[in-house]
Amino acid sequence: MRRGGPNVLRWASLGLLLAAVALFFYELVAFSRRRARMPGGLTIAGVPVSGLSQSGALEQVLQTYSTPVEVFYGDQLILLMPASIGFRLDTEVMLAAAELERTGTDFWSGFWDFLWNRAGEAASIPLRAEYSPAQLEAVLIDIAARYDQPPIPVDPIPGSPNFSPGKPGRVLDISRAAELIGEILQIPYNRRVNLPVVADAPPKPTMETLEVLLKQNIDIVGFDGLIVIYLVNLRNGDEIHFAYFGNNDIQVDPDIAFSAASTIKIGIATAFFRFFDQPLDQEADRLLSEMLTLSGNDPADWLMERMDREMGPILVTETLEELGLESSYIIAWYHPPAVPVSGGYPQTPGNRRTDINTNPDILNQTTASEVGMLLSDLYHCTRGGGTLIAVFPDQISRDECSVILDLMSQNKIGVLIEAGVPEGTRVAHKHGWTSSPLDMVSDAGIVFSPGGDYVLSLFLWNEQEMIWDPTSKLVAGLSQAVYNYFNPPIE
Repeated sequence: MRRGGPNVLRWASLGLLLAAVALFFYELVAFSRRRARMPGGLTIAGVPVSGLSQSGALEQVLQTYSTPVEVFYGDQLILLMPASIGFRLDTEVMLAAAELERTGTDFWSGFWDFLWNRAGEAASIPLRAEYSPAQLEAVLIDIAARYDQPPIPVDPIPGSPNFSPGKPGRVLDISRAAELIGEILQIPYNRRVNLPVVADAPPKPTMETLEVLLKQNIDIVGFDGLIVIYLVNLRNGDEIHFAYFGNNDIQVDPDIAFSAASTIKIGIATAFFRFFDQPLDQEADRLLSEMLTLSGNDPADWLMERMDREMGPILVTETLEELGLESSYIIAWYHPPAVPVSGGYPQTPGNRRTDINTNPDILNQTTASEVGMLLSDLYHCTRGGGTLIAVFPDQISRDECSVILDLMSQNKIGVLIEAGVPEGTRVAHKHGWTSSPLDMVSDAGIVFSPGGDYVLSLFLWNEQEMIWDPTSKLVAGLSQAVYNYFNPPIE
């Protein structure tokens, strides 16, 4: 072999070296180009931007989050543009974070990983955005105005004790809808929301509406005397209290005095339990039952005699006074002679009125509101509260109040308040009227109904003698209107 001849191995080595250098620079250029773009697996706000330039990544994110949100109100599709509610991406912060991910790795370490085809960990840049809750609420209010179906209210039917049936509606739950849309705005895909639509029960008529209906019914039947109505919703304390005389309103402060007749027996029973505790003896049980269920006058006298043989009626009156009932009293026995057992005739706020005079019994008087308040006290007493227990904490118990109402519930007469409620409805009531002439009719009781318990006290008086049938039917019709108010029909 000639020493100066070509060295194939040397040239081959040189060629390989040049090829390696060329490959190195080729890979270096490729890596540099790749490094200039977003790294593999990177997402910005949930949008894949791997391999995109900064401007390309920005465009991709903006395009994704500018797509409308599909909002469904039932079957109705509504396209909600994010811009309409002030939605704005904080692209500057998100792109800065992406740049840190792109350039955060040392160049040569990254190049080495590139040569060995080692993928880095996928990174995710969280969404940074904001929107205007006020603008979103305005949009939802507009949607509700267009698609809500308001309920049809329960309305009274003039001239009858009935109410037209209401119909439920459907309304958008705006607060919950705003929460759902706010969540959907945070995701890039499947931006669909089923709006929360809730059933809306028809609104009940107000107590003011009921009062108008009651007066209309009084007008229609042509009753030209005086009627005082006191009604209390025992659930929330709302009340109606009005006096209507000759189809005109008259004031009820102070309330108007009437002959109490047998309604004062509610006060007699209350006072009796102030002085005698449960369990009662057999005779007392019988007398109490006959007084409240059969409206017996003799049992009422005997019970008052048990309290005090001389001053029994006065003890009843004092009990009522301590409860704050200023116009309710009994100062004589039911049996003759009809004279006060002590002193003169009480002057009360009710009987001192000069604008109206029902010629009440001077020995036994009350008002519609005071009988109603006593019934309310008994009702709350059965539940461990109310004025009775507060005034007589060691003398009257909830069990004793329950006994009174249970006995009053057995007072079955089938007319007046009872005639205006469905059969089987519990009515704890006491009625009373005068005879020869029939110039005063009253009924006061607690009605226990599915739609709420209430006290209803009605007192009627006329200068001319009243006829029983139309008068009792008027009371029954008013009672029915009140019952229907608490238990409105729904289609």
